[in-house]
Amino acid sequence: MSTPTPFRHARDGGHPPSPPLSTTALHVHLGARPVLHGVTLVFERGWTAIVGPNGAGKSTLLRALAGLQPLAAGEVTLAGRPLGQWSARDRARQLAWLAQQAEASGELTVRDVVHLGRLPQLGLFATPGPQDEAIVQQAMHDTECHAWQHRRLSALSGGERQRVLLARALAVQAPVLLLDEPTTHLDPPHQVALVRQMARLGRTQVVISVLHDLSLALAADRLVVLAAGAVRAVGDRDDPAVHAALVEVFGGAIRIARVGPQWVALPQLHSLRDVSQDLQEPPP
Repeated sequence: MSTPTPFRHARDGGHPPSPPLSTTALHVHLGARPVLHGVTLVFERGWTAIVGPNGAGKSTLLRALAGLQPLAAGEVTLAGRPLGQWSARDRARQLAWLAQQAEASGELTVRDVVHLGRLPQLGLFATPGPQDEAIVQQAMHDTECHAWQHRRLSALSGGERQRVLLARALAVQAPVLLLDEPTTHLDPPHQVALVRQMARLGRTQVVISVLHDLSLALAADRLVVLAAGAVRAVGDRDDPAVHAALVEVFGGAIRIARVGPQWVALPQLHSLRDVSQDLQEPPP
């Protein structure tokens, strides 16, 4: 199986190569409402999980990274070039995208849907070759949808569809993989399998995922903690500052604990009792 095409990093004399993906002073508005405020981030090889409470701007940030969200100010840079300077096809070769509510025609078979991931590499009219077929088969194997590759998408459950759409993203073989809530509809065994897959992919690619499940996110190499459209912390999963930021942005309703070899987010039950009491007490 072939590996993703490496970036051609921009160089300036003796300076080090540009990061694969970065943002500078990023501002995004949805209508008249500001959603992201001056977000500056650098994404290197590895798996990065973007986390934060509802309305933090996580999915908006991911869409901006994919070039799918207009910017009010700032810049997204891909391999040293502003994202807007890339052609649509070249950008699609570099960035594979899985939306939170991804869709595909229900009349296509699983195999056909996964083959759509090869379009950025092949173009509309090229015929897939043996290498493309091998990539598609590997993507289906990695997401455990190979056994029903000839079934139609319309006949699948939500979790099965999610695995097929993830396989389509993997089949692109892009250096950057952007996943918005990839564990949606997946049962616990397949959530664990996906976490392991993202960790493996991060050894050679840039993997960026938005996750609501904090315990799954704490398996990532790095975390970006967002709240109210601003970055509150960036660091690896063992970083105490990241743990403190998570507790803060979730209003003390969680605590971060070590369970065996991994970190998990646990509900802070006394905090939940306080909330319940507040709801029951009449206003002064």
